[in-house]
Amino acid sequence: MAFCAANSYVVHKFGGSSLADAGCYRRVAEIVAGIPETRVAVVLSASRGVTDELIALLDAAERNDAASCDTLLSKLATRHESLARELLPADECSSYLERLRTDLADVRQLLQAAALVRAAGRDLRDRVVGFGELWSARLFAALPSARSSPRPARLVDARDVIVVEWGPLGPAVQWEASRANAGRLLPDAAEATLVIPGFVASDTRGLQTTLGRNGSDFSASIFGALLQASEIVIWTDVDGVLSADPRQVPEARVIEALSYDEAMELAYFGARVLHPQTMAPAVGQGIPIRIRNTFAPQLPGTRIAISPATTRAVKGVTSIADVALVNLEGAGMIGVPGTAHRLFGALHEAGVSVILISQGSSEHSICCAVPAAQSDAAVRAIRRAFASELRDGQIQDVETASGCSIIAVVGDGMAGSHGIAGRLFGALGSAGVNVRAIAQGSSERNISVVVDRHDAAKALRAVHSGFYLSPHTLSIGLIGPGTVGGAFLEQLAAQAGRLRREFNLDLRVRGIATSRRMLLADGEIGLADWRDRLEADGLPLDLERFAGHVGASHLPHRVMIDCTADGEVASRYGAWFGAGLHVVTPNKRANSAPLAEFQALQRARRSAGTHYLYEATVGAGLPVIATLRDLRETGDRILEVDGVFSGTLAYLFNVYDGQSPFSAIVAEARRRGFTEPDPRDDLSGMDVARKLVILGREMGLEIGLADVQVESLVPDGLGAGTAAEFMERLPAHDAAMGRRLEAARRSGRLLRYIGRLNADGRATVSVEEIDGRHAFANMALTDNVVRFVTGRYRENPLIVRGPGAGPAVTAGGVFGDLLRLATYLGARI
Repeated sequence: MAFCAANSYVVHKFGGSSLADAGCYRRVAEIVAGIPETRVAVVLSASRGVTDELIALLDAAERNDAASCDTLLSKLATRHESLARELLPADECSSYLERLRTDLADVRQLLQAAALVRAAGRDLRDRVVGFGELWSARLFAALPSARSSPRPARLVDARDVIVVEWGPLGPAVQWEASRANAGRLLPDAAEATLVIPGFVASDTRGLQTTLGRNGSDFSASIFGALLQASEIVIWTDVDGVLSADPRQVPEARVIEALSYDEAMELAYFGARVLHPQTMAPAVGQGIPIRIRNTFAPQLPGTRIAISPATTRAVKGVTSIADVALVNLEGAGMIGVPGTAHRLFGALHEAGVSVILISQGSSEHSICCAVPAAQSDAAVRAIRRAFASELRDGQIQDVETASGCSIIAVVGDGMAGSHGIAGRLFGALGSAGVNVRAIAQGSSERNISVVVDRHDAAKALRAVHSGFYLSPHTLSIGLIGPGTVGGAFLEQLAAQAGRLRREFNLDLRVRGIATSRRMLLADGEIGLADWRDRLEADGLPLDLERFAGHVGASHLPHRVMIDCTADGEVASRYGAWFGAGLHVVTPNKRANSAPLAEFQALQRARRSAGTHYLYEATVGAGLPVIATLRDLRETGDRILEVDGVFSGTLAYLFNVYDGQSPFSAIVAEARRRGFTEPDPRDDLSGMDVARKLVILGREMGLEIGLADVQVESLVPDGLGAGTAAEFMERLPAHDAAMGRRLEAARRSGRLLRYIGRLNADGRATVSVEEIDGRHAFANMALTDNVVRFVTGRYRENPLIVRGPGAGPAVTAGGVFGDLLRLATYLGARI
């Protein structure tokens, strides 16, 4: 039988979760009905869990456990009867159930035979465990949608087509006999849907057998070869082959294309891909294989072919757990031929599987990785083989290190590419992972390393990030998602996509914490619904756990953003620096803390090599600190810095004209959100004093809050009590402020609340009278104005002016610092 390539078959295989229940069978039928090709072969596994139940039946029979056999048989019968009654019309259902009962009677007889001899041989086992696929295929072929399709369904018994012979390497397809059967039994119609049970076949004696591990995938590959298919599609419950195990690497993504060799390498090292043996028939004829998701059929999945179109050098990062490293070492090995032959011959005779081999060019030692469960057998075999050398001291010892894992990076594009090994070991080194052994084949398709098991997850994440994530990926933890923090998250949400597209800058918010709760995400928190998720999924606040999560070593960079005014949070900055976390904050507490604490913080930052950005602590989004720093670093001499540093107090004295009492102006400002919830926090002048201390320390002055002379606008006797009580009692003190305003007016002057700091460290915060032509006289309601008098700007001082308060502008200052941090870390913005 010859199949025309222009009208060739496409083979689709469904199994596992794809066939869990009646709804899944309907979904599969919909997918098959929507396949555009006119010639389709559908290979079906057993319904989910059925094969395991059939194996359990055999195990019970070998124990002569009749009760368990009856229970399991009843369970299988009930399940398939329910499927048939839900999915099939009455006549088809009746026919299906009649055949099912006959099969179950056969199974019962086979189980009785096994119970008599307390053993189930291969022939008997193959006969029983293959029923799951037969029941599944018959059910699907009888579905009304399959029978009424433009491509009429035809049930093809795989046992009548595939002939195999079992050997040491598993089932070997007898291609001549199988092709002859296919030519005789498979239809050559222009349009057809062949429904084929997977997993089952016949041996050369004509007896039923199975295809072993991943048998239904193997069936699909065999039928693909027999039908000269244009493609084989394996439908699973994942979107395709992933770049790593998503349970350990949340950033794992679908690989668009793989070569056959890459897929085999990934499969060998434990990735969830087709087993290499199952791919062999497709590989032999160059038939592409595609892995797709039954539950997301709109996705393209992963295409496996000879030469896939892709530019990525490393395709996947995978691992093997529970490995032991066995090392044979001794000076007597150097230059002695046959040592490796004796070593691996001994392991072969002991039935020990060797996963990885590593040998230095000195020939002083050979080490290999073996399954941990076989490590003792491996050591005994090697000691027997080298008993005389061990006795004579030519070989020092046979050592074993248990508790290891293998990490492998795979990709055809690694061959001839510079820097792959450097990136691998750089990622492992940055994550603090020690490498016990290294192996690479001459094809350069795979580099494998052995690491301690407890480092395996960290190593996988670090290596995957090194090859798959942008080098400008920042893990972000935000503390204080209130007015400023919330505004920052809104700004980030609006710009994150553009920053990723244009600058490859990946800003990932992985933690958000309030004063009581925290939300953590392995990948990133969606910024559209973070409030709802925090409410629903939030955990009790644990700042140590929060910092540890944000500081995950597998991500290139980590930053904590503190949008609180909390001293306890600020006291943790030093520990965060030591853990490799950068800090961005508008919180003034750390930089205005007692001098010794501030100096210790700076030492911790320098020692850790981390960055600390706090532009928004003075002037919100205005470049006050940056201007001061630029002046100093370019050699200018700062003589004096003064200004209106409080947007709240700027508003109060801009509006206060005597028409309304001062207390009424404060009340209106509070109502409009221009003050803190307790206006005394603004009126005390301590906020301005903290800003002067921050600027003084930027000037190199050893200054603290105690060195600042502050005129508080909180009247004597009103410092205690609630905010409401303060507002109630404040009008009694309006007269004093009214007299100050009147005195200023008589001399043609204005009142402003000004902070001053000179090069000698003298710092004052007070209400001052200024001339109407002064730089601080004409300003918008909530503006900050900062004036720098320097050696260069003595006659005409440098002035920075603009909005200095409000959530949006402060959040903008924080966002600006975050982007500045990204540029320090190498991003090109």
